[in-house]
Amino acid sequence: MIVHADLDAFYAAVEQRRRPELKGRPVAVGGAGPRGVVMSASYEARAYGVGGGMPTVRARRLCPELVMVPPDMDEYAVVSANVMAVLHSFARRVEPVSMDEAYLDLAGVGIKPRALAELLRGRVRDEQDLALSVGVGPNKLVAKLASVAAKPDGLLVVAADEVEAFLRPLAANRLPGVGPKTADALTRFGLLTVGDLADTPRDTLRRIVGAAAGDLLTASARGEDPRPVVPQRAERSLGGERTFPADVSGDHEVIHTTLLGLAGQNAARLRAGGLAARTVTVKVRFADLRTVTRSRTLPEPVDLAHDIFAAAVPLFAGLVPARARIRLVGLRVEGLDGGARPTQLALGEREVGWAELERTMDRVQAKFGAAAVRPASLITRSPQAGNFSGAEVVDRSERRGHGRPQRATAHAPRQPKSPG
Repeated sequence: MIVHADLDAFYAAVEQRRRPELKGRPVAVGGAGPRGVVMSASYEARAYGVGGGMPTVRARRLCPELVMVPPDMDEYAVVSANVMAVLHSFARRVEPVSMDEAYLDLAGVGIKPRALAELLRGRVRDEQDLALSVGVGPNKLVAKLASVAAKPDGLLVVAADEVEAFLRPLAANRLPGVGPKTADALTRFGLLTVGDLADTPRDTLRRIVGAAAGDLLTASARGEDPRPVVPQRAERSLGGERTFPADVSGDHEVIHTTLLGLAGQNAARLRAGGLAARTVTVKVRFADLRTVTRSRTLPEPVDLAHDIFAAAVPLFAGLVPARARIRLVGLRVEGLDGGARPTQLALGEREVGWAELERTMDRVQAKFGAAAVRPASLITRSPQAGNFSGAEVVDRSERRGHGRPQRATAHAPRQPKSPG
């Protein structure tokens, strides 16, 4: 059996956890400015129709009492790592899908699925004070649909002989790959439920939505999913972006502050994964929406913010003409391998330096939270920059593996997976 574990309204729940006065109130995490977009909404906010991917302006119209909280991706990463550690204590094969969800393969686990799921939910509740919805099924597809059906804060086990009865009443757009266009095409032919799809010949579905999509729909409607639980996806790059609430000049201090913050986030993620990067890439989007990038491959792989920032600053300077207006800045590290190499100290160089400092910061943040220690320039607020963790700056951080990017987006108009 496969387990799909999904934290409910993850970013919003973390904010309600660390700010008890927000519990029971409609809360949304995202950008507060005119370009802001909701990343995550509490269930109290969802009752008003507020949801992930929605412009903040519209969310405030739907819910005037909405409390907007800036995203703190460092804090969410720490909490996510703690939850994933709990999941790994229950099964050998755990596949993280994003910060707030993962699959577990229960093969070889000597506990009945329902009992294990209850233990798992209890551990996360006791240790992290977060609600975890869990679905259990014979494969990833059924487990995922079961966890969605169990929300919020629930558990649903679908045995192999119960799959058909569970799937048939579901709306067709609950299946993977059925977006608005596909759903419209199916609706025109009266195919509204998973049962309708299961009763439709494969060739008919292929004529309606295309060969590949038709084959996927046929298999999904029957509850078939051969995908295994893959314990770890190899990372190819890590990165993040910041969209400013108002365009800034290329020489504004917020640019260097933003690059430093992004360098710190990328470096922390590298060290947490035992990785180092050979290539640093800076991305700039100008006020006219023109986007340019520039990369530099370093002599040795690095995992320190100091080194990443040192490479990023001249890259940015080479990209931006004088008096240019900047809308967005991004910083990505690529060419990942298994950790930074030892370096030979130069004559007179101190034995204890940036590496020890940043690793000490890792330990302090792991124990006391991401805001416990950070560079002084990231503590000082300015009207343009806000708190680097997101007070006025829209966050978009992501990890690219061999599969889809795993990202948290505060300004994309697409329909991202809303945490929870």
